[in-house]
Amino acid sequence: MEGEIVVLTVRLPRRLAERVEREARNAGLGVEEYLVDLVLQHMDLDERAQAYIEKAQALMDHAREELAKGNVRQAAEKAWGAAALAVKAYAAWKEGRRLSSHGEIWEYTLVLRRDLGEWVGDSWAQASAMHTCFYEGWCKREHVEQALNRVERLVGEVRARIKMKPSSKHR
Repeated sequence: MEGEIVVLTVRLPRRLAERVEREARNAGLGVEEYLVDLVLQHMDLDERAQAYIEKAQALMDHAREELAKGNVRQAAEKAWGAAALAVKAYAAWKEGRRLSSHGEIWEYTLVLRRDLGEWVGDSWAQASAMHTCFYEGWCKREHVEQALNRVERLVGEVRARIKMKPSSKHR
């Protein structure tokens, strides 16, 4: 069924698992988002944009589940991942760009602000605060709830654009 989330457990040797975690951290992503990014590199642009935005929505759903269980830090990291993947989806859809670093994602948020509106800056700031929350653990449930509402709008707006028309950029 399309859109269905399938849980897959992969067993890796410790050294390889540590390498994956390190590479994900260096890319500013969670392990799951990092692995999704690796797989999507080989898809055509429209498929990549669709997969990014579907994963972003799945992360939002997962963030809300984690928050309901009281896992504030995990919810915060999922919110950050959803926002980052929404930005990546938009870049793939609009320009055929693959954003591969924190810096590129941050820079591309300016394109979204121009295209979607100034509110994107607030959504992105909230998402970024959630990334800090994951590592530092300072935020409270209310902070995450507020961020989830802002990020939900970002994910929804990007999803609407992507579904509106296929990208005009093809390699």
